[in-house]
Amino acid sequence: MILAKLLVYYAHPGHKYSHANKAMVEVAKTVDDITFVDLLAEYPRHTINVEKEQERLREHDVILFQFPLFWYSTPSIIKEWQDLVLEHGFAYGSEGTALTGKTMMLAITAAGPVEAYTTEGYQHFPLRTFLTPLEQTANLCHMTFPAPYVLHSSLKAQSDGGIADHAAGYGRLLSAIRDNTYDFAATMDKDIVTHADLPIKGA
Repeated sequence: MILAKLLVYYAHPGHKYSHANKAMVEVAKTVDDITFVDLLAEYPRHTINVEKEQERLREHDVILFQFPLFWYSTPSIIKEWQDLVLEHGFAYGSEGTALTGKTMMLAITAAGPVEAYTTEGYQHFPLRTFLTPLEQTANLCHMTFPAPYVLHSSLKAQSDGGIADHAAGYGRLLSAIRDNTYDFAATMDKDIVTHADLPIKGA
């Protein structure tokens, strides 16, 4: 079996207070043969080592960012990482082909319920609308951008068993990506995927 090289970047400024993301991290750390990077643990002052991060990107096939949705965007360290690491001539531009053909995926927790992320809901827009800058970043870098893995109502999920199901699904997702059995193509026409509908080949 030829394994895909999976790199997981995690960012959560309130990790010690987290329930959902903490459970996801615990599961991710049990998955063999993937690279897991806690950005805030590695760069507590946001002093990103650009050369080191670019080398990590060169060495991996799938780049997955795990984070809670913060004010309709990423935690700030991910934006800092993007601003510094995805340089012209490396990630984009006529000579910036280092990421061409790779995959960028997101694993997100959102406090609001599914119905909040509709034109009629209190967030007024679909979740994917808030992720457009990340999707276009992937496009500019000539990367594919499959549907994100999402947990809605993350603050309430602990009481109804949703966190355990989501974390277990995350483990299946990471393992399937590593094993080249995750059907990325099947997600391209979806807005999101959840633990209940992961398209894993042979599952």
